[in-house]
Amino acid sequence: MKIEYLGHSAFEITTEEGMKILIDPFISANPSCTKPVELFKPDIILVTHGHMDHFGDTLEIANNTGATVISTHEIATFIQKQGLNAIGMNIGGSISVNNLINITMTDARHSSGLDFLENMEEGGVSTGFVITLENGKKIYHAGDTGLFGDMKMVIGDIYQPDIALLPIGDKFTMGIEDAAIAASWLQSRIVIPMHYDTFEEIEQDTNLFAKYVEEASLGTITVVLQPGENYQEE
Repeated sequence: MKIEYLGHSAFEITTEEGMKILIDPFISANPSCTKPVELFKPDIILVTHGHMDHFGDTLEIANNTGATVISTHEIATFIQKQGLNAIGMNIGGSISVNNLINITMTDARHSSGLDFLENMEEGGVSTGFVITLENGKKIYHAGDTGLFGDMKMVIGDIYQPDIALLPIGDKFTMGIEDAAIAASWLQSRIVIPMHYDTFEEIEQDTNLFAKYVEEASLGTITVVLQPGENYQEE
């Protein structure tokens, strides 16, 4: 399994069976990402919410590749109207993909309007995802969110993700202190920070975040990835 960080909140996960899962594909307008849109060949695209810096190049990549987009009912309906493949779901629901992986939609505390449209449309609620891979390992992408209690009571205690991808940029999401608390609640083996340093207003010190995580959590390791770097496990 490989998790490649593309900058901001965009990741591409390659599973043991070779399935490619692209999350929040903010690519062409992302100053942190140097990989051209044309090189992405995902099987699945997950979109946590409707903001431009997360929805990004979803339509172009889905059109180029035939990938299925999974998002909220409202975003999936919008994508289907563009003639593309999309599956809508909602918080607490799960779907199986090719009987290989399982995707569960989780809560997030944020807004979700389709702000890239001339007349902004409703995008439903903001979400996160827990992805259960073929070998049973679980990856939690929190999306854009503030700290909320169900990170412990539901996502941590019930879903028990092995790897957590958490926003730390502050202003629009959790900052480093709240994200470290989230990491302590989740008790994942690995936490990877995201949604920081893309723009000046969300610049953060990842070393300080790692220090807070170490102080708040027993056994959680912070892995800081630069755009284009990846984390791999057997």
